[in-house]
Amino acid sequence: MPAEGMPTNGPIRSWREAFLVYLHPRVLVMLFLGFSAGLPFLLIFSTLSLWLREAGISRTEIGFFSWVGITFSIKVFWAPVVDRMKLPILNRLLGSRRGWMILAQIVLAVGLLGIASTDPAAHLSHVVGFALLVAFAAATQDIVIDAYRIEAVEKDLQGAMAATYQAGYRVALIMASAGALYIADWTSWPIAYAAMAGCTLVGMVTVLLIREPVVEIDAATRERERRLVDRLAGAGPPSNGLRIFVAWFSGAVVSPFVDFFARNGQLGLVILALVGLYRISDITMGIMAGPLYIDLGFTKNEIATVSKVYGVIMSMAGAFAGGLFVARYGIFRPLLVGAVLVALTNLVFAYLAVAGRDVYVLTLTIGADSLAGGLAGSVFIAYLSSLTNRAYTATQYALFSSLFTLPGKFLGGFSGVIVDASSYVHFFVYASVLGIPAILLVMYVMMREPKPRLGEATAER
Repeated sequence: MPAEGMPTNGPIRSWREAFLVYLHPRVLVMLFLGFSAGLPFLLIFSTLSLWLREAGISRTEIGFFSWVGITFSIKVFWAPVVDRMKLPILNRLLGSRRGWMILAQIVLAVGLLGIASTDPAAHLSHVVGFALLVAFAAATQDIVIDAYRIEAVEKDLQGAMAATYQAGYRVALIMASAGALYIADWTSWPIAYAAMAGCTLVGMVTVLLIREPVVEIDAATRERERRLVDRLAGAGPPSNGLRIFVAWFSGAVVSPFVDFFARNGQLGLVILALVGLYRISDITMGIMAGPLYIDLGFTKNEIATVSKVYGVIMSMAGAFAGGLFVARYGIFRPLLVGAVLVALTNLVFAYLAVAGRDVYVLTLTIGADSLAGGLAGSVFIAYLSSLTNRAYTATQYALFSSLFTLPGKFLGGFSGVIVDASSYVHFFVYASVLGIPAILLVMYVMMREPKPRLGEATAER
């Protein structure tokens, strides 16, 4: 049967109760943290690809440039450090989660200013370096914000937390895309990126205003960790140097993985496959959307207005609907609907490629894709949150979020090669077909009735 507080099937609230979860104070805070998380994303992907294309960089190079985003997919390698390491000064002043957040935001601002000061046509390698710095800082910030989101409230609010996080994230996408495009059109790309660096202050101020989450680790998890340390280090006094190191390494690196498979058994492998494939279709497609708009002849103002403003508003509507459906119906039915919609709406981009420069078709395409992406994203975040144990929140969620971006980012690197070798139409049909395995996996996991959890502890204040 489903874990308490995060049922997977069947109505769990009335519609009125489902709407009211959005008024919880900590749910509202996620709007601002979501903004902070979403700000850097497009600045090193589609927005930057527009600048690069305008600067004369080839589509093949732009496609390879997307591999910068693999940083988000390997963040699980340093997530254990973020999860367990206390920053010397910041931890004392702000606490572990808040300290890591503000450090990542400072590095983000530095990286964006570095991009602003570089000419991509003359020094593309410098842009790559600064983009990697931004990606590393953004991925680190994601690790901490995801951990805070799961730890800050009770488990039955995770759907709403995911939705408001997505809403804030989408507002940031407007700023990082339409906002940057408008500024670049009125002034220049360097000034636009300098302005985006200034927007990191939103996250910094939010971190200073919120409180550090307090999480209690359940007895079963502590006992599992103790047994694992005994097995790895043998019996000995707690002060033994080897035992201290093994205890830290076990708790930070080994135990999160042992815990996941202890709770899910062999089904854990199927769950990991679902996590890795759920968003592969739209992630693979996304890198070529910007070049498509440019090659069809749309102006920066048209792209900003339709793709970035209207599209992000539709994404927010989808995110809100996703959180509402999770609160009303549980996880799996909305998860399946999201997977189907994401795969189908990629076909609309193929139609846009055939239709050519038609603002009405662009509006239809962006509206359908954004609504589907917002709904799927909100539900998927709630599902990933339900899989974590709060004793290892940052590490386990980083594993899931790294895994779900890696296949799409890898395949996305070849997106420009596919377009150059065939056409945009063939590419978007191919991207749509990539969504079929995710649909089948959701159906299989639904039939197996898994037991997603958020850990045994309840966040306190």
